[in-house]
Amino acid sequence: MTEKKKINGFTLVMLIVTTSIGAGIFALSSDLAHAAAQGPALIAWLIIGIGVILLAATFNNLLIKCPTLNGIFTYGKKGFGDFVGFISGWGYWMSCWLGNIAISTIFMSTLGYFFPIFSKSNSIYSIIGASICSWLLIFMVSLGIENAAFVDSIITICKLIPIIVFIIASILVFKVNFFSQHFWGNLANSFNFSSTVIQVKNCFMTMMWLFVGIEGATVLAARAKSKKIAGRSTLIGVVALLIIYILASILPYGYFTRAQLINAPQPPMAYLLEKIVGPWGGLLISVGVLISIIGTWISWTILPSETMCAMAKEKLLPQKLGETNKFGAPIYALITTGVMVQLFLISLLFTNKAYEFAYSLSTASVIITYIIVASYQIKLSSQEKNKQQLFIGIGTLIFETVGILFAGLKYLLVCTIIYIPGLYLYYLAVRKRRKLTTLEKIGMLVIVLIGIAAIWMLLSKKISI
Repeated sequence: MTEKKKINGFTLVMLIVTTSIGAGIFALSSDLAHAAAQGPALIAWLIIGIGVILLAATFNNLLIKCPTLNGIFTYGKKGFGDFVGFISGWGYWMSCWLGNIAISTIFMSTLGYFFPIFSKSNSIYSIIGASICSWLLIFMVSLGIENAAFVDSIITICKLIPIIVFIIASILVFKVNFFSQHFWGNLANSFNFSSTVIQVKNCFMTMMWLFVGIEGATVLAARAKSKKIAGRSTLIGVVALLIIYILASILPYGYFTRAQLINAPQPPMAYLLEKIVGPWGGLLISVGVLISIIGTWISWTILPSETMCAMAKEKLLPQKLGETNKFGAPIYALITTGVMVQLFLISLLFTNKAYEFAYSLSTASVIITYIIVASYQIKLSSQEKNKQQLFIGIGTLIFETVGILFAGLKYLLVCTIIYIPGLYLYYLAVRKRRKLTTLEKIGMLVIVLIGIAAIWMLLSKKISI
């Protein structure tokens, strides 16, 4: 890469912000209100903020230290062998297409602003519509259409303008006295430790979902003029993201009651802005959401198929999944991912919280990958005797582990079910060059047993979705 192509710090910060903001922000105010009152939500944001900054710092360090490793799962393979690399890659693949399902539910609900037949995200009409859109995008990506640069420019504008308008409008109508009412979410309006902990816990999956894909933003740091600029810009970009998310989620508490926020139709941002400024606000947000989601949907259609293709090239999956068509698209990986998306879209008929279910599964599965990445950061930093990076790695590992145990354990159990067919594909790929090790056999057996137990718990309604 020539010097001319490298970018300055300000441009890199903007790229990180616009790349990371997805569909989740448009539903954030309602999701967060459902989880907690404003006081516990602010505490949760503080915890999440520290954790996300540590995670971004981890990715930034590994990007600089291991520039030859391509794909987030390669850290697991490099540090701990094929099987851990597969666990990491399969988790990341799951997260990407499960995120697609969450995106599709928001897309159809936003269409419901114009066409009421789609207002319920898990109705048969919405699922048929989402299925058609999903396969249409897969067909487009298979033709290589995703490379049109002008699409990114349009999407960036349509993504940021509605959010900025919403934040400004929320600031203008914000009432401090109103905001302080029911601050802690209890009748006494006073701090209660147990109540606050429960509410903070409820916030975790909602907030962590917003940062799924942060590793893609840190990869942009490779395009910076220097490592110093890359590190500084990554940190500033993540802090800027936090500020945007906090403002978009907390400011509405200063004008709307918690009940109003919870009961706002999807996407809440459109209906809330309509209440503040009139019909044009709802229209602005809805159009912006639709265009923004199309861009995100395209990216998240590409990412899981590319991940599966890369895993095949690393011999963690059968080579067939790495084959491309004449347009350079990984066609078999695309079709496999499309089938999984379709199956889970149908499963949304049986849950009352389609969007929450999809993004919680996506977040739980990617946390598996993040835990492995943090473990490699710890291993690498220990070998280099770098105490600062070791501290960052340990902090990241603690944050991600606590996050999944604290708020996402039942979703992690469901994820193990999706690992079972993946284990068979891993076996097919590995057996051509060697026998499975004893540890691999034990690991596969444990995952299968947990997956079977998860199926039993779902069928017996021991865990609900």
